[in-house]
Order: sequence, then structure tokens, then C-alpha cells
Amino acid sequence: MKNKYRLLPFEKLESDLMKDKGFVKEYAKLRPQLQIARQMIEARIKKKITQAELAKKANTGQAVISRLEGMNAKPSISLLSRIATALDTEIKI
Repeated sequence: MKNKYRLLPFEKLESDLMKDKGFVKEYAKLRPQLQIARQMIEARIKKKITQAELAKKANTGQAVISRLEGMNAKPSISLLSRIATALDTEIKI
């Protein structure tokens, strides 16, 4: 059975959604959180470590990392610093 759904690249979806003024306004509010989540995920994947491994290195729980990556938490500067250190990187906002 062939999958009837086609995945849409994020960049295309983002481009299409940016044509909607309401979306642009809400997107602007979430942009810092999105940037942090994206940087964390990219750095973690580049290091080839799991959320649990990152959590252990950053002295936090896996659920915390999951919430941050899912944009369901507002991290402290201290936590972001520990995560950046654990990933040997900088997180830019």
C-alpha cells in the first residue's frame, strides 16, 4: 500500500505560512523559543547523543530536554548555559 501522504519540507511550509499576517505576528512571539529549540536539536544530533545523554551531561532530566526541544518550556539562562556547555557550543538568541 502506497503512502497517500506527502511530507512538506519545513522551509516550504514556513514560506507558505509567512504569507499570513496573523501567523507572522504569532511566529515573531515564538521566534526566540524556536531558535533555541532548533539550535539544541541540531547540536544534539550533530553530537549523536540522545536526549537522555544530553540531560545527564547538563545535570537535568530527559523530560526537561524534551520540553525544551518541543518548545513547551521557558528555560533559565543557567539551564541554557549548562546545555550549551554539555553540547560544546553556544546557543544564540
